[in-house]
Amino acid sequence: MKMIVAIVRPEKYQEVKEALKDIGVNGMTFTHVTGRGKQAGVKFTSRVGEFVVDEIEKVKIEIVIEDDSVLGKVIDTIRSSACTGRSGDGRIFVMPVEGSYKISDYKY
Repeated sequence: MKMIVAIVRPEKYQEVKEALKDIGVNGMTFTHVTGRGKQAGVKFTSRVGEFVVDEIEKVKIEIVIEDDSVLGKVIDTIRSSACTGRSGDGRIFVMPVEGSYKISDYKY
């Protein structure tokens, strides 16, 4: 199993979610996050001076897939649906998952 963590622009989240659904990926967790990458924020100039907003809003999408053979398709789908061609489009991380357990299946 693999966990895919994608950090995308908030305005692209819905498009990514629909594209993943179209290829059969329904289970995912998403979180609104803030952070900064290479762009290190946005500089604004006003009458009172300059200030930098260095905490950029993003959406983190977490997906666990059991079949490694669909990994490339999931990554390609995220990349194509989240891409604007500008800096700050996001990142995708892939990590191994050693196990997964349903809480509702627990017998006590």
